[in-house]
Amino acid sequence: MIAIEELRDDTKYYGKFGKQYLSNSDIGTLLNNPTQFGQPRDTTLPMILGRYFHTLMLEPEKIKDFKICEASTRTTNIFKDLVKDFDRDNIVLSKEDEQMRFLTSEIKKNLFFNELIYDKDNKFEEPAIGEIGGVMWKGKADIVTRDLIVDLKTSGDIDNFKYSARKYNYDSQAWVYNQLFGKPMLFIVVDKKTGRTGMYDCSDEFLDRGRDKVFQALEVFKTFFGESPTEDIDNYFINETL
Repeated sequence: MIAIEELRDDTKYYGKFGKQYLSNSDIGTLLNNPTQFGQPRDTTLPMILGRYFHTLMLEPEKIKDFKICEASTRTTNIFKDLVKDFDRDNIVLSKEDEQMRFLTSEIKKNLFFNELIYDKDNKFEEPAIGEIGGVMWKGKADIVTRDLIVDLKTSGDIDNFKYSARKYNYDSQAWVYNQLFGKPMLFIVVDKKTGRTGMYDCSDEFLDRGRDKVFQALEVFKTFFGESPTEDIDNYFINETL
């Protein structure tokens, strides 16, 4: 399928071509502040480090696209001078590089995780598209195994990952990817501070909550942005009872 091949390219997946599809990252915007739907998003430091972590884990041949900066912070002149010649989104401080390499080593040294992630038949960064609720969606799986979708996550506190999974819409991600790929999702998580690792499968309750979020987001999308919208987004306002 031509669309799938186009979406393998990250610039197209996250760019204009990919914008024709909804994705899990749209759900938070649609549910919390739909006035920002479709607007450009600033790249945050967690996004940069998350991409660097995934590159180290799954596509190490692309690590050359990043530039390591020996500065202590992003406010130093060393960093500011480097930004003149390199894309800010591809610059990683040396201490951040060390942290991300530590996290990848903690996952890789676990024999079970290593065999699960690096099985010779697995596919990495695999895109998929499909119709959900009358709208086309996209997704890009970290790892597709014979039986599972494996998603890699870093966590600020692995003991609270169950709560983070709800906050950051991992429940809707798991449900959407199950629809697109036809396989259940499994999360492999590493704590950013300690390097502790964990594996989390998805309960029916978790998936049901994700499905509910998806259809709530779809209702908002169709109301303001669908083929036949019934409301103007300029008329949107928060309406809650205190």
